[in-house]
Amino acid sequence: MLYSVFWFLNEILELFIYVLIATAIFSWLEAFGVLDSRNRTVYKIGDVLDRLTNPVLAPVRRLVPSIGGIDISFIIVFLLCRALQIFLGGLYGHLLAAGLN
Repeated sequence: MLYSVFWFLNEILELFIYVLIATAIFSWLEAFGVLDSRNRTVYKIGDVLDRLTNPVLAPVRRLVPSIGGIDISFIIVFLLCRALQIFLGGLYGHLLAAGLN
Protein backbone atom coordinates (compact mmCIF):
# COMPACT_ATOMS: atom_id res chain seq x y z
CA MET A 1 0.00 0.00 0.00
CA LEU A 2 2.77 2.42 0.94
CA TYR A 3 4.62 1.69 -2.29
CA SER A 4 1.56 2.49 -4.40
CA VAL A 5 1.08 5.87 -2.70
CA PHE A 6 4.69 6.89 -3.27
CA TRP A 7 4.63 5.53 -6.81
CA PHE A 8 1.48 7.52 -7.59
CA LEU A 9 2.94 10.75 -6.17
CA ASN A 10 6.15 10.24 -8.13
CA GLU A 11 4.23 9.63 -11.37
CA ILE A 12 2.10 12.76 -10.86
CA LEU A 13 5.26 14.80 -10.37
CA GLU A 14 6.85 13.21 -13.44
CA LEU A 15 3.80 14.00 -15.57
CA PHE A 16 3.81 17.59 -14.32
CA ILE A 17 7.49 17.91 -15.23
CA TYR A 18 6.68 16.71 -18.76
CA VAL A 19 3.86 19.28 -18.98
CA LEU A 20 6.28 21.98 -17.78
CA ILE A 21 8.77 21.04 -20.48
CA ALA A 22 6.03 20.97 -23.12
CA THR A 23 4.85 24.42 -21.99
CA ALA A 24 8.36 25.83 -22.24
CA ILE A 25 8.92 24.38 -25.71
CA PHE A 26 5.48 25.57 -26.84
CA SER A 27 6.14 29.10 -25.60
CA TRP A 28 9.52 29.21 -27.36
CA LEU A 29 8.01 28.00 -30.62
CA GLU A 30 5.26 30.56 -30.29
CA ALA A 31 7.69 33.37 -29.46
CA PHE A 32 9.89 32.59 -32.49
CA GLY A 33 6.92 32.49 -34.83
CA VAL A 34 7.05 28.77 -35.56
CA LEU A 35 3.54 28.30 -34.15
CA ASP A 36 0.69 30.66 -34.97
CA SER A 37 -1.57 31.20 -31.95
CA ARG A 38 -4.35 32.40 -34.28
CA ASN A 39 -4.73 28.77 -35.36
CA ARG A 40 -7.56 27.30 -33.26
CA THR A 41 -5.77 24.01 -32.50
CA VAL A 42 -2.53 25.73 -31.52
CA TYR A 43 -4.48 28.15 -29.34
CA LYS A 44 -6.32 25.31 -27.57
CA ILE A 45 -3.10 23.39 -26.91
CA GLY A 46 -1.47 26.52 -25.50
CA ASP A 47 -4.53 27.24 -23.38
CA VAL A 48 -4.53 23.72 -21.90
CA LEU A 49 -0.81 23.92 -21.14
CA ASP A 50 -1.26 27.33 -19.51
CA ARG A 51 -4.18 26.13 -17.41
CA LEU A 52 -2.17 23.15 -16.19
CA THR A 53 1.00 25.06 -15.29
CA ASN A 54 -0.16 28.57 -14.41
CA PRO A 55 -1.49 27.71 -10.92
CA VAL A 56 2.02 26.60 -9.95
CA LEU A 57 4.07 29.09 -11.98
CA ALA A 58 2.07 32.24 -11.12
CA PRO A 59 3.01 32.36 -7.39
CA VAL A 60 6.67 31.79 -8.27
CA ARG A 61 6.50 34.58 -10.86
CA ARG A 62 5.18 36.94 -8.19
CA LEU A 63 8.02 36.04 -5.81
CA VAL A 64 10.93 35.92 -8.27
CA PRO A 65 11.32 38.78 -10.74
CA SER A 66 12.44 38.23 -14.32
CA ILE A 67 16.18 38.41 -14.83
CA GLY A 68 16.97 40.47 -17.90
CA GLY A 69 13.51 39.80 -19.31
CA ILE A 70 13.89 36.05 -18.88
CA ASP A 71 11.28 34.27 -16.78
CA ILE A 72 13.08 31.78 -14.52
CA SER A 73 9.95 30.54 -12.74
CA PHE A 74 9.99 27.44 -14.96
CA ILE A 75 13.49 26.52 -13.80
CA ILE A 76 12.62 27.06 -10.15
CA VAL A 77 9.44 24.94 -10.34
CA PHE A 78 11.26 22.25 -12.32
CA LEU A 79 14.01 22.04 -9.68
CA LEU A 80 11.45 22.03 -6.86
CA CYS A 81 9.58 19.14 -8.49
CA ARG A 82 12.80 17.16 -8.90
CA ALA A 83 13.77 17.92 -5.28
CA LEU A 84 10.34 16.76 -4.13
CA GLN A 85 10.78 13.52 -6.07
CA ILE A 86 14.14 12.93 -4.40
CA PHE A 87 12.67 13.76 -0.99
CA LEU A 88 9.77 11.35 -1.50
CA GLY A 89 12.18 8.61 -2.57
CA GLY A 90 14.28 9.15 0.55
CA LEU A 91 11.21 9.26 2.76
CA TYR A 92 9.98 6.01 1.28
CA GLY A 93 13.39 4.42 1.90
CA HIS A 94 13.41 5.58 5.53
CA LEU A 95 9.89 4.30 6.09
CA LEU A 96 10.87 0.92 4.67
CA ALA A 97 13.98 0.81 6.85
CA ALA A 98 11.83 1.60 9.88
CA GLY A 99 9.63 -1.36 9.10
CA LEU A 100 6.54 0.53 7.95
CA ASN A 101 5.48 -1.38 4.89
